[in-house]
Amino acid sequence: MGLIEAIGGAIKGVAADQWKEYFYCDSLPENVLVTRGRKRTQGAFGTKNEGHDNIISNGSVIAVNEGQCMIIVEDGQVVEFSAKAGQFLYDTSTEPSLLTTKDLGDNIKKTFATVGRRFSFGGQTGKDQRVYYFNTKEIMNNKYGTPNKIPFRAVDKEIGLSLNTMISCNGMYSYQIFDPILFYTNVCSNVSDDYTRDKLDQMLKAEIITALTPALGQISALGIRYDEVNIHQDELLDAMNKELDEKWGQIRGMRIVSFN
Repeated sequence: MGLIEAIGGAIKGVAADQWKEYFYCDSLPENVLVTRGRKRTQGAFGTKNEGHDNIISNGSVIAVNEGQCMIIVEDGQVVEFSAKAGQFLYDTSTEPSLLTTKDLGDNIKKTFATVGRRFSFGGQTGKDQRVYYFNTKEIMNNKYGTPNKIPFRAVDKEIGLSLNTMISCNGMYSYQIFDPILFYTNVCSNVSDDYTRDKLDQMLKAEIITALTPALGQISALGIRYDEVNIHQDELLDAMNKELDEKWGQIRGMRIVSFN
């Protein structure tokens, strides 16, 4: 099964008379990370909204907007995805097309090769098929603050200074889902409707605080003083992503985009 990209006005022209179902997702608000695709079917007098069920008919159209990644799950396994905006015909006779963009890169294809699964049912659809849309935009305005002061070692090799001090940190960070297959597999799975950011907020904040101490240790090792941290935010961002890579990157397919 695969997706055939509609070029130009193909969907609105000949293909528009052929499609059986139309799966789509409105623009995802900042608080929604994942949602089920909605379905419209052709009725006797035009299209009608049928919500969503668990079968995708051959020849259906699936639309993907900018800032989204769509995956098709069949009997619990990811069998197709598209991070490319556009309208696509669903064809059960073709191999998965696995469409991606520069923003998501090839990582999602590597993940699919590891946890995805290509299979068929003798030309028949599986018993359960679902379309999910993932918000791949930058999720901003996440606040954090250290409940207690944390240690910071000030090092100046030129004058032989090594001084331990305690600092407090408050600020904001943003993150992005860069591998929706990992996020689906290890975080949200078969959500019935919307998976919202508040389900993760407290856990992410706690992990940010935990990672902050060793990240600041990396900053200190670079010879950056505690009062210079604000002007070295790129270095701190790199250090935070390094500390969180195992939990966020390798397991959940997430990364920090900005850390202030």
